[in-house]
Amino acid sequence: MLVINRGVNRCNIFNSDVDKDMFLQILNKSATLNKVIIHDYCLMDNHYHLLIETTKENLPVLMRTINANYAKYFNKKSKRSGHLWQDRYKSKYITSEDYLYRQWQKIIRLH
Repeated sequence: MLVINRGVNRCNIFNSDVDKDMFLQILNKSATLNKVIIHDYCLMDNHYHLLIETTKENLPVLMRTINANYAKYFNKKSKRSGHLWQDRYKSKYITSEDYLYRQWQKIIRLH
């Protein structure tokens, strides 16, 4: 599954490597708890891409945990309040090997 999310008003959600490291810690912990496999990811300044595999219908729980915990961290660190995310995350099922390959190539190019 491909998952994408962006900062509100396209604002930066990662201002430093420390922010990216914290996001990855939250992602890894949440993925482990929810038995989700992370195949690849790309963290851009104002959005992220995740290529993941779920073993059950738990994507909403995973994404709520990741986005809520990272928003709390980011808002506290940045001394801000309010929404961090522009909208609900976007997700797309990977329905073929060709589509998987194309999405992987996009993520690799973004690195």
